[in-house]
Amino acid sequence: MRKRFNTTGLCYPDEHYMVNMEKRLDDTKTLVDRGEYFIINRARQYGKTTTLNLLAERLKEEYAVFSISFEGMGKEEYASADSFCRNFYSLLNDELLYHTVEGIPDTLCAVCEKRSRGELPRPGMGGLSDFISYLCREADRPVVLMIDEVDQAGNHETFLTFLGMLRKKFLARRKLPTFYSVILAGVYDIKNMKLKIRDDTEHQYNSPWNIAADFMVNMSFSVQDISGMLADYEKDVCTGMEVSKMAELIWDYTSGYPFLVSRICKILDEYIPGRHEFPDLRSAWTKEGFLETVKILQAESNTLFDDMVKKLNDFPELKKALYSILFQGERVPYNVYNNVINLGVMFGFIKKSTNGESIAVSNRIFETQLYNLFISEELLNSSMYKAASADKDLNRFVQDGRLQMEQVLERFVEAFADIYSDADEKFVEENGRRFFLLYLKPIINGVGNFYVEARTRNRRRTDVIIDYRGQQFVCELKIWHGDEYNRRGERQLMDYLDAYHLTTGYMLSFNFNKKKETGVHKVRLGQKVLIEAVV
Repeated sequence: MRKRFNTTGLCYPDEHYMVNMEKRLDDTKTLVDRGEYFIINRARQYGKTTTLNLLAERLKEEYAVFSISFEGMGKEEYASADSFCRNFYSLLNDELLYHTVEGIPDTLCAVCEKRSRGELPRPGMGGLSDFISYLCREADRPVVLMIDEVDQAGNHETFLTFLGMLRKKFLARRKLPTFYSVILAGVYDIKNMKLKIRDDTEHQYNSPWNIAADFMVNMSFSVQDISGMLADYEKDVCTGMEVSKMAELIWDYTSGYPFLVSRICKILDEYIPGRHEFPDLRSAWTKEGFLETVKILQAESNTLFDDMVKKLNDFPELKKALYSILFQGERVPYNVYNNVINLGVMFGFIKKSTNGESIAVSNRIFETQLYNLFISEELLNSSMYKAASADKDLNRFVQDGRLQMEQVLERFVEAFADIYSDADEKFVEENGRRFFLLYLKPIINGVGNFYVEARTRNRRRTDVIIDYRGQQFVCELKIWHGDEYNRRGERQLMDYLDAYHLTTGYMLSFNFNKKKETGVHKVRLGQKVLIEAVV
């Protein structure tokens, strides 16, 4: 049986198509070889657990590796230091029994088992500290501790006490034996876990894990990484795809977010072939198949998108910041000490913009998902959405399966004038583009998709790219700032049409000039046609 793409649980190189992990593992092992304590702090489904599993295999020839997880630990395990320590002994004992940790004497295994049953000569953190020293002294090789899912411990004082004990031993390790290297893995960094359980600002930056080295390994997938994985797949399946172009397309939409890359590949491999438009793998692994895949991905409920919704509800200030970036073109400066920005980066929702001065949504998939989420919260009360739904019911916008974008703009101009003719300039500046997306949503829903070109999104201009049954439309939305600015916008739109190999572009201007002429008209520029709408 050939390998497959995997988006649930651990990935194994002999079972799953994966990017080449060697460089990442080498760089992480370098930190272990230096005796560093550090945390692999990345967003949900970023490959942390798979990385730890592969790293443990890499290390076990030189180190005694305990690779444990706090997943599934309940409140009772954190209720006291004794209960926490007994559970910790039990996790170590399971590693000794079932995973054969090399370099640990049998006598020590027996001691660990007794302690896991509560037979403690000295209970609590003090006893655990003594046991760690004993363990590391008796082992015939350096001992490495890995703990996955440390987020589960984030609300409990006993865990921070445990970290403080490890820190104390780390600082005294030239005198007392202790773990050679400790690796924690989770979404939250230790500082944020501290903030979750302590409100007093006096201690909020006094982390018990301030000994940690920086983990600078890039776990995102590059175009080259994706190309290598697809080339491996292509050897087995022979779809005839253009590997490099498909890799670039996947990266353009995901920015290398591991789960999104693997999910897109899995849908292309398993779900798309056999559909009417895509009878086989050869037809699936095309740009058209990819766009259909993106539509399926963004319509599904998966653990990553579910977690995004939960995090936005848990952190309303982060939700507010994302809304202002997407719909109002706000440029939010990047500041490492801003807690809202830190949360967004930590969760993987935002990143530094290309110029490094402001923040941007992390990838095109997330951006469209957020647009859809924010729009969906307004649908039932949106006059624009209701107007578009009524127009769609009259079959105004689709002829022979093809979207008539000019008619969409014409009807939007009319609906906008009917509903918001008395709105002031500030109101339209802040909401005009949102109204267009609300109007567009029911027209393409279930058949097409859209995304916003992040490079052009600001207070003055936004480019919306619309995909509909293999057709693509580039529509520039802008606030009117004079004839010269408009001509400059037309030239920029021409460049985008060249990039997308299109001959017709669309422009929607929100014009506050009292002498403006509303409506839709055509402008021919060389071999290109612009259809401009003014409201």
